[in-house]
Order: sequence, then structure tokens, then C-alpha cells
Amino acid sequence: MSNGTPPPSAAGEAPPGLDLERLREHLDRERPGLVSGPLRAQLIEGGRSNLTYRVTDGTDSWVVRRPPLGHVLATAHDMRREHRVISALHDTAVPVPEALLLCEDETVVGAPFYVMELVAGTPYRTTEQLAPLGPERTRAVVLSLVDTLVALHAVEPEAAGLADFGRPDGFLERQLRRWGKQLAASKNRALPGIDALHEALGRELPPSPAPTVVHGDYRLDNVLVGTDDTITAVLDWEMSTLGDPLTDLGLLAMYCTDLGLPKSPVSTTSGAPGHPSPQELIARYAERSGRDTSRIAWYTAFAWFKLAVILEGIHYRYTLGQTVGAGFDRIGELVPVFIDRGLTTLKEG
Repeated sequence: MSNGTPPPSAAGEAPPGLDLERLREHLDRERPGLVSGPLRAQLIEGGRSNLTYRVTDGTDSWVVRRPPLGHVLATAHDMRREHRVISALHDTAVPVPEALLLCEDETVVGAPFYVMELVAGTPYRTTEQLAPLGPERTRAVVLSLVDTLVALHAVEPEAAGLADFGRPDGFLERQLRRWGKQLAASKNRALPGIDALHEALGRELPPSPAPTVVHGDYRLDNVLVGTDDTITAVLDWEMSTLGDPLTDLGLLAMYCTDLGLPKSPVSTTSGAPGHPSPQELIARYAERSGRDTSRIAWYTAFAWFKLAVILEGIHYRYTLGQTVGAGFDRIGELVPVFIDRGLTTLKEG
């Protein structure tokens, strides 16, 4: 899946959440001839919620996706949704792995899962990882990211068999309401400005363009980049739906903004030499898609708000001792920064 990943487990040894023997039996039954030897696997780091594994028989390799361990909600829909969208997009201009199998029988590995092809490419998650490419290649990679987003938003949902993939009517109102509820559920301290930001976003809600397939979490570390600096695969479709395409662009613009915070626990590549500015990315998208981006400040401000809510939720769980790991102790410091960026973006837009 990416360069620099650890070697797979020894034959018969399985990472948590993946029973290799039962997986092999299922694959032999449903896709006879696909696997030619004992399976080994490794958990691929970098995913946000669903778990991703690289599985190999020593000759060929595949990727398996399943819900997180201990998940108590019904999750078959999540796997079916991801499998459906990459299956639908496989014959379009959007680079996605080929979906090979969907299994909704939880008795196989303990949860629904799907199998897809392993695509060669590197995920760039930080400035430090991207910088060695140099300014020209970095620029090419990020511009390719925009061009791929244009290709995604050019897909006709009905032609791709995705006409019922979401409810685009009232999409922005529902998004704003959803993240307001998320805020209420995790807010346990004073956060000056966040209510004002939420209310301002509600007052200035823009009219949406025609709906498209939206990724929902589109950024550089959710794609793989090939040796020719083009996007070889767009990954992590768990938040995809039909909706306002400019939400993807606003989120990308936010992630391509330099926070000015060294060693921030929120991944960004914006500091790499040659990285295009958010304004350049927006202009390229507008030119190549033909869409009106004059209200993009709202969408970018909404992205700042959404991330502030997500980070506050992480901070809240950290204060309860429910989240451990490097960087979580600093997440709370970032929330006011994201709130301020959202208010400033909306005001200046």
C-alpha cells in the first residue's frame, strides 16, 4: 500500500481483527484460484477508523478493509458503501483500486469486510515526507490531486449507478446540523467563538451547485502517489456520498493552509517547498471544472469548523482517559486555532 511499511506477519500469524485461516477458506470458496499459498498479513497504519490490512500469499498481495475492533454499531453498511463506490468508479477517470469481493457474513473475520487490489503508490502525510521530492515534483503532485478531484466531480452519478448513493437535497443544512450536534456532545469547556462560527455559517449558507459524488475527506494523505507523481488511487471512501462538490474543495483548501504550528499533531504538507497555495488550487479547480467558486470561503470556513469539532471530540476523550498516544495531549490547544481560522476565513470571504 505504501513504501516503508513493515514486513507481513509470518505464515499463520494474524494481526488483530483478521483470522487468516477463515479468510483463506472464504476466498477459496468465493474466488477459487485467487490465493495460491498460506496467507500472511500486516495492519497498515494511517487509517482513521476502518482497519486496513495488506494480505499476501507470497506471490500476490491484496488489501482487506474491515470496521474497527470492538465496534458495537451495525457496520455492514459501511463496508458495502465503500465497496459500492469504488466498484462504481473503477471504470471512470477516477483512480481507485479494483474491488474483488464483499463479505457481509460477520462469522468469517468477526465483521463485514471487503477485498480490493493492492495499488502501488506512496501516501504523503507530512511536510517532511513530501519535501524530499523537491519543489517541482511537489507542485506536480498537489496539482494532480486537484485534477483528480475535478475528475471525481465530473462523474455522472446516474451513469455510474450511484443515483441513490445519498440525499443531496438539503445537504449543507444537514451537514451543519450534524456537526453542531457533534459539538454539543463533546463540548465540556469554554470555546470562545465556536458558537458564533456555527451561527454565522448557518446565516450565510450558500446555494449548492448540482450534486456530485463527494469523497468527504479528500486530502493528500488519503491518496497514493505513483513514481510519475500522478495519483494512482484515491482511498478511504467511508464518508463518501452525493452532495455539494465544493465541500471537498473547501476541505482540501483548509488542509493546504499552513497552520504555522511546528510539529502539529494535525497532518499537513503545506510547508513543503513548491506546494501550491490554496488560492492556486481553488483557481485550478474552477478553471478545470467550470464551477463557480466565488463562495469557497464559506466551504473553507465550514471545514475549519468541522475539524475544530473533531479535534474537540478527540480532546474530550483524551481528558476522560479514552484516547492514548503521541500528540493527543496537544490536540486541545489546536481547537481555538481552528475556530479563529474559521471566523477569519468567513469574514474575509
